Amino acid sequence: MSIKKIFLFLTLLLSSNLSSFGQYKISQSNAIPLHGEWSFALDPAEMGQIGKWYESKVESNRFDKVTVPHCFSADLRYQFYNGTVWYRKTFPWKTTAGKRIILHFDAAYYKTNIWLNDQKVGVHEGGYTPFSFDITDFLKDGDNLLAVSVNNDTWKVGTIPGAKDNNKINDAFMGWVNYGGLIRPVYLTVEPEVYADNVKIEAVPDLAKGTAVLTTKLRIKNASKQTVSPKVNYVVQFKDKVVALNWKIKSATISAGQTGIIEAETNLSPAQIKLWNLDEPNLYNLTATVGSDTISSNFGIRKVEIKNAQLLLNGKSLRLGGGNRVVDYPGLGSMEPDWLVEKDFRLMKEAGMEFQRLTHYTPSEYFYELADKYGMLIISEAGNWQLTPRQMDNDSMRTKFRSQFREMAERDWNHPSIIAYSVGNEYESKSPAGLKWTKDMIVNARELDPTRLYTFASMFLNTFPEKPEDEASQYVDFISSNTYGNHAKVLDHIHKLYPEKPILISEWGARADNKDGEIGQAQHVRDVIAEVRKRPYVIGTSWWTYNDYQSRYHGTNANGYRPWGIVGPDRSLRPAYKSYQEEMSPVLIEKVNFKSGEQGLHQLVLKLTARNDFPSYAIHGYSLKTSNGTYIIPDLNPGESKEFTILLTGFDKKLLLTLMKPTGYSAGIKEIELK
Repeated sequence: MSIKKIFLFLTLLLSSNLSSFGQYKISQSNAIPLHGEWSFALDPAEMGQIGKWYESKVESNRFDKVTVPHCFSADLRYQFYNGTVWYRKTFPWKTTAGKRIILHFDAAYYKTNIWLNDQKVGVHEGGYTPFSFDITDFLKDGDNLLAVSVNNDTWKVGTIPGAKDNNKINDAFMGWVNYGGLIRPVYLTVEPEVYADNVKIEAVPDLAKGTAVLTTKLRIKNASKQTVSPKVNYVVQFKDKVVALNWKIKSATISAGQTGIIEAETNLSPAQIKLWNLDEPNLYNLTATVGSDTISSNFGIRKVEIKNAQLLLNGKSLRLGGGNRVVDYPGLGSMEPDWLVEKDFRLMKEAGMEFQRLTHYTPSEYFYELADKYGMLIISEAGNWQLTPRQMDNDSMRTKFRSQFREMAERDWNHPSIIAYSVGNEYESKSPAGLKWTKDMIVNARELDPTRLYTFASMFLNTFPEKPEDEASQYVDFISSNTYGNHAKVLDHIHKLYPEKPILISEWGARADNKDGEIGQAQHVRDVIAEVRKRPYVIGTSWWTYNDYQSRYHGTNANGYRPWGIVGPDRSLRPAYKSYQEEMSPVLIEKVNFKSGEQGLHQLVLKLTARNDFPSYAIHGYSLKTSNGTYIIPDLNPGESKEFTILLTGFDKKLLLTLMKPTGYSAGIKEIELK
């Protein structure tokens, strides 16, 4: 039976799951979803494994029914539960010789055990990264029982993220809710015995010559019983047209039951290159064929550099606003259906949040796909949240972190929107353990992905270390500082310590319930950005946080939320959202003159200036949208001004102008009085 026929057969059998499947994007095109109704039970006494709840003979009428993806912490029936839960699902299958069946979890929080047909398949630790198992030998014809236990108890020492071991009152718990369950898609794929498991694509342009070198590392699994020497074919497309390339492919021999890497390289001419950037996010697609198997991924050609305390994208300096996004929504917990990802992306993009570390862990890949497609710069971070020196020196913790970092990087390393990785947040970076952690983890990560920049979010630069070697930021490519207050003094001190390294304010902000309320929060945006504009070495400002989120951390309000957001839990806009949007607009718009015509045709002359302080980047292909129509504006380099005339037919006393990016997103709104 062909893979296509197997897929059609299973689609019919699993059709009841498709409505749930449609809410969650899965990157693998051959995915067979296991979404929809599952059986569910709490296991507070940890009796499940002893009682063999994974077996088919267990009394099934004692289980509840839930819909997967499922976050039991957001389910009203189980929202206060902390511990082990069980999920069970029966699905049909027809075995086929010469095929491997892979079971995928895009994420399950936090520690997961899997059984199939009463047999143990495997275990995984980590709540935000994908994992998979080959279940071919566990399957049978007819109905198959998949049983999964998930434990979300990360309020203890030894998990990442998790509790600290410093014996400080109200300091033991992580700062966001440990939302548990099968929180992201669960699905199967059918593969041949020799198949492509992953591909790493590196596209490095030579900006002076206008050329680029494209290299790939294709990971192939040989599940057959004989040694193979796979032949690989590559096809690159841009806007659905094939790019003619000559590949140099290093052949490899892969023993039975082993995994191998096939490396390949090719060159692109100037005529074949369209660089990826924020406002022209040009994407290519690469498809690799290995025998009867294919693997495909988008990629972008772009160059990210640090020079003279500046961030350069394709040789041009960028200074951008940003925001941290906590994966949290009322009724969903940490689940991210497509509509929510799209809503958050648009609101962040139109607020001017375009360069940021999104959060302390790995969110849904769909957010990165939107960032690739519509332009956004992101730092991806694995979960060292305030680990103590003793924890950072612990071999087990270091191993767990490396594993989660690898899973994060291997999922995301082809996304052009991800320009950097972070090795943690707010750990004790002045301690010997913090210094060693930073150095070691960056060295380890560079072996995995040398194409990205590296950083971590420090809170100890605010304590004014005397020498550069006193703090772990000596090892990073650019500084990330979580700074709340005293911004001018802190930024100047950091710059004095590390004059060649640009600074990202990786966290800053004010709560909406501060002494001056939401108006004070909005004013805080303006006050801090005014200081940033005086300091050209500050390349980004990532507000904490874009959205309110639930927490069990001390300082959380009685309603369970921490109101740091410029939007509320339901994404309702606060006054600070408008302030952020205004301050992050890259173009200043001023009225020069307005002439009212006698025959209903009126002339509005505007002065357009591309900011040269913050934010700051070249303007190309932007437009102004009005009730009268849309007008393409002149290109502008930072600091450049040009006059621009709009002809109006009929008008009110005020005209609303919306600055539009080439990608279709708003970049600011300006109201002009017509008189």
